[in-house]
Amino acid sequence: MTKLAIIYYSATGHGTAMARRAAGAGEAAGAEVRVRHIAETRDPATFADNPAWSANYAATKDAPAATGQDIVWADAVIFGSPTRFGSTAGPFQTFMDSLGGLWAQGKLADRVYAGFTSSQTAHGGQEATLLGLYVSLMHWGGIVVAPGYTDPLKFADGNPYGVGHITGPQNQNELADETVAALEHLATRVVGVADRLSR
Repeated sequence: MTKLAIIYYSATGHGTAMARRAAGAGEAAGAEVRVRHIAETRDPATFADNPAWSANYAATKDAPAATGQDIVWADAVIFGSPTRFGSTAGPFQTFMDSLGGLWAQGKLADRVYAGFTSSQTAHGGQEATLLGLYVSLMHWGGIVVAPGYTDPLKFADGNPYGVGHITGPQNQNELADETVAALEHLATRVVGVADRLSR
């Protein structure tokens, strides 16, 4: 059974919702799935006036937080981070920067990797975020399995690099049907490729 880790950072909860959708699809594809959030690095008092951020923090703070061992455990990893000025969010990058020891031991190589992201606006840096993430994964010796246009549904969400969600200016947008379908396709594809590699 392929082991799939979904490792994500979410501030206002969209990434949490995306991770759960991907996890469900991974399980449906036959994988053993481990979902881990990247711990918040900011003092909750600094976002107390943001109800969505506070709610997501309260809902996830006691769940197991991601560590490098979750990558070592996995055959495949789907990463998620909101877009911040065309790059991954600070807490996500802090997590990535903590993995140098495992990288030096070769323990991050030869796994299947993919990613998802979100931004407030269309063209808000989503593609740059995913491409930047994949550069790091190539440094690791990872096997990047982007969705491409491997299913007609990808012409609806329009992102061949991974999956992106547009949250809206007030973070009010729930996941669209096209986004959910794209997440499910991404997770199914990642598990399928990992299965074939393990055989």
